[in-house]
Amino acid sequence: MSPRLNPLPETLVTRAWADYALLDSGGGRKLERYGRYTVVRPEPQCFWSARDSGAFDQADAVFDPTDEDESGRWRFAGKLIDTFPLAWRDVRFTSRFTPFRHLAFFPEQAANWEWLDSRIRTLASEPGRPAPRILNLFGYTGVASLACAAAGAEVTHVDASKKSVAWARENAELSDLADRPIRWIVEDARKYAAREVRRGVKYDGIILDPPKYGRGPTGEVWRLFEDLPGLLKDCAALLSDDASFLLLNAYAARISGLSLSHMMAEATADRGGTIDWGELALAEDGPDGRAIGLSFFARWSA
Repeated sequence: MSPRLNPLPETLVTRAWADYALLDSGGGRKLERYGRYTVVRPEPQCFWSARDSGAFDQADAVFDPTDEDESGRWRFAGKLIDTFPLAWRDVRFTSRFTPFRHLAFFPEQAANWEWLDSRIRTLASEPGRPAPRILNLFGYTGVASLACAAAGAEVTHVDASKKSVAWARENAELSDLADRPIRWIVEDARKYAAREVRRGVKYDGIILDPPKYGRGPTGEVWRLFEDLPGLLKDCAALLSDDASFLLLNAYAARISGLSLSHMMAEATADRGGTIDWGELALAEDGPDGRAIGLSFFARWSA
């Protein structure tokens, strides 16, 4: 039985929490608060005007892009800021000023973390059911993996970057989750998924958050548009008979939630269930805050 495809898109909106807020946006930039620091980053989608342009000039850190590849450099108003701690619910992690305009995590993903937390806690509470087995591909610094572990899951975290996996393990220590059943794997996501399919391994939930372009630990090249369909089919093959979800997120200008949903429907054609799709957005703090769409998602759920 084919899954039911939601006919309408959904916008998953992340709003301010204790350690993060989108304070203002406009003129191709956004002003954010990370812990006690205010940060200005480029955001081409902000065609409108900022509410308080003067606040941007008082930020602790400003990212200046140098090319179209999202790289650049940070300028600091005072003392150089390297790393500092943040938290989301039970997950604590280190934020870093990377040379790619982000701070070692993506705050708009909090909408997905909330959904994962609820889904996994429901699974984990079922009498007689073992801990849900979750696979997180392209897991980066591990916030999603740790949110799943904190909710009661057994997690396999895969990323091609040795440095990112080391950061994720540090975040597990910070969160007092180092003793949870988390496997840390440095490997190309496609190779890992294909090998798990051959082994007949099954998971109760899979998170797939690929970049537009990347390289594996031994030089493998990842290209989103060429490689995603095959990887998504492998992920569908890794779902257990009573699996709960397959969550796909993508950042790319030439993609849409609708296109991801059709790809998801093809991959899960024999599973029934439901496919929701749309975009993830950050909303400015305040009752009339504007929202910025930042990525697209499709998720199959049983």
